[in-house]
Amino acid sequence: MKIKGYRRPDGKFGIRNYVLLLPTSVCSTQVATEIANKVKGCTVANNSFGCCQVAGDAKLTYKTVVNLGKHPNAGAVIVVGLGCEGVEPHKVAADLAGLGKPVACVVIQEEGGTLNALAKGCQIAREFAQQLSLQEKEEGDISELILGIECGGSDTTSGLASNPACGVASDMLVELGGTSILSETTELIGAEHVLARRAVSEEVAKKLITLVRDCEERAKALGEDIRGGQPTPGNIAGGLTTIEEKSLGCIHKAGNAPVQDVLEYADIPVKKGLHVMDTPGQDIESVSGMVAGGAQVIIFTTGRGTPTGNPLAPVIKITGNGKTFERMKDNIDINVAGVVAGTQTIKEAGQVIFDEIVQVANGKTTKAEQLGHIEFSIYKIAPTF
Repeated sequence: MKIKGYRRPDGKFGIRNYVLLLPTSVCSTQVATEIANKVKGCTVANNSFGCCQVAGDAKLTYKTVVNLGKHPNAGAVIVVGLGCEGVEPHKVAADLAGLGKPVACVVIQEEGGTLNALAKGCQIAREFAQQLSLQEKEEGDISELILGIECGGSDTTSGLASNPACGVASDMLVELGGTSILSETTELIGAEHVLARRAVSEEVAKKLITLVRDCEERAKALGEDIRGGQPTPGNIAGGLTTIEEKSLGCIHKAGNAPVQDVLEYADIPVKKGLHVMDTPGQDIESVSGMVAGGAQVIIFTTGRGTPTGNPLAPVIKITGNGKTFERMKDNIDINVAGVVAGTQTIKEAGQVIFDEIVQVANGKTTKAEQLGHIEFSIYKIAPTF
């Protein structure tokens, strides 16, 4: 199956054509945001960190920032730094220079302050945006898609309708040679042994079990047993009673495909097929990790409703709760409440979701894109020093 998008010099295939403003620290995020707001065709990925982080935490932020710059939905990148942060802006720009896409670097201290940095950044952004506007779409294969799968604000309809329907859509993409990523390690707790049985090897199964165990140990080190602390108050209000119930519903999003590998946060898959990525259950950080890992499109199930979007990848919202869909039509793209009502099969709902993924890949905008939702947050694993 063919889709239309933008071929990048490194061979990757994008379905959007943004100039990405990429702040390397919280100190440069405001300037990067103002440039993106000023020039049509730009987007910006919020960065609340980038300085005074140590060890693995610092490396995680650096990797996430660089991998975002590599994302195929970004046709050009402007790295915006303060000049003294741990995530060095010129180093980030140098790491992106080999991709072949336009890359520039604006450093606030070197430019002499906010106004000069804004002037230089806006000039470069306008030039890049104009270059990208001349790029014509070309054909790519749907097997080049990486699909991120998320759930948030779950209720009982999530595990019964929207999650298994997403699983059907994910399986369809995998069968066509594409890639899917299941995230949210905390929402595998209690169901990890079920998912591990689908691993392609004993090694991958062990990685998956270890992933969940390590997540629980990190929480215990902070004095919290998250196996007993979930589901959230919102989930309970939505009718979910235990973490096992929530997790068994969550893993339905991954369909029935074999698990090819387990990824660390923001890792870019090197194989096709279904992957599991280590992300927190916090929706924005989870989606941000999958997008940094190259996901060009996200499907997001919600029983209680959410407006979440992303600066680079379109986010398709799906609910199995008809009342939520009516209440939040502005935010939710697909209603599969027919599964619960008995008027639609899970397979039929999955086909609807898959068809929407194809349409969005071909340029249809999601409701989150139309409303300007570009929530983004990098996962943090240690205190700031």
